[in-house]
Amino acid sequence: MDKQNKKAWLYLLPAIVFLGAFMVYPLIDVFVYSFEEGFNSASQTYFGVGWYNYAYVLRDPYFLQAVKNTFLLVIITVPLSTGIALLFSVALSSIKPLRNLFQTVYFLPYVTNTLAVGLVFMILFKRTAYTDGLVNLMLSWFGAGPVDFIDGPYWAKMFVLCFYTIWVVLPFKILILTSALASVNQDYYNAARVDGTSRTRIFFRITLPMISPMIFYLVITGFIGAFKAYSDAVALFGTDLNAAEMNTIVGYIYDMLYGNSGGYPSYASAAAILLFAIVLTITCINLLVSRRHVHY
Repeated sequence: MDKQNKKAWLYLLPAIVFLGAFMVYPLIDVFVYSFEEGFNSASQTYFGVGWYNYAYVLRDPYFLQAVKNTFLLVIITVPLSTGIALLFSVALSSIKPLRNLFQTVYFLPYVTNTLAVGLVFMILFKRTAYTDGLVNLMLSWFGAGPVDFIDGPYWAKMFVLCFYTIWVVLPFKILILTSALASVNQDYYNAARVDGTSRTRIFFRITLPMISPMIFYLVITGFIGAFKAYSDAVALFGTDLNAAEMNTIVGYIYDMLYGNSGGYPSYASAAAILLFAIVLTITCINLLVSRRHVHY
């Protein structure tokens, strides 16, 4: 190894140590815990090694409910938030005056505390003894009956959770896509206008291919972020998510470790490894799809 290579490895050493200590080692440790049956945190002992923890988690109705909620959240919020952000970004790009002001206004929810936004949403949607909430007041204008979105039927609670998640992630996506649109070479647009190309064709033939790497980035990070959702549900429905039937996979892992029925690191580790496998599989599928539809 020559002097230049040694110097390069020396520069990389802090990052390698940091990643090894806080990412690689914990992942290996969790993987080992997931196979230790009957692990006791106090005595650091277990009575066997096998697949029982995985079998238990996969049969646990709370985990199955969490998987259902998480997948619904991912399937609904990621495409909708990306599509809505693209529409807003195109609209902002076409507005020359006050563009920076609009970008700032749209970005404000992203820098606002998640629990604070959740509290506002709870006030808007929750029915109490004194009021039905602002949303139900608006529904009454159209003759619709009041709906308890926080403590009511499952579909209503899932609607609020999806709406809240889209609201929280939308500003970041708008900012990224607006920047991507601004970086598109204007010569392509000028050439298309000279040829008399319609705006719709310009959008699908020039704009979308040129910003497809950023769209793909937002989809990937959106999937990963939605699979890790937990604080959003807590902000709306409180800490007892199992009772509300609105728990997520990350929430299930947390409950197994620190919740009222917690103290089971082996079950939590098995659930964490399953989540890792799901996210890894979805990411690999997205990478395969991107080879055909993303233009670099």
